[in-house]
Amino acid sequence: MYIYNVTINIDESIHRDWLNWMKSEHIPAMLKTGKFSKALMTRVEVEEEMGGITYSVQYRTDSKETLNRYYKEDADGMRAQSKQFEGKFVAFRTELQVISEQ
Repeated sequence: MYIYNVTINIDESIHRDWLNWMKSEHIPAMLKTGKFSKALMTRVEVEEEMGGITYSVQYRTDSKETLNRYYKEDADGMRAQSKQFEGKFVAFRTELQVISEQ
């Protein structure tokens, strides 16, 4: 099991529109790729020097191979969907391998 984690800091001026878009359009589209079984969106409870509001979205996938297929087949298109918010957010992505779940 792998988690594809995307951490995003979004400018407060577009926060509401972005949050609505994430919940109603982007996350459902990510799940529709068939590469992820579940998504968990959380707000990061930290005050950033740069301002903005920070979120983490964790997408669960069954294997590294499936995640690599997402990168090859879907990632560019999915990332292009956020163009409407360009310049108003920063994002970084990490891959997490699940070792144990209790």
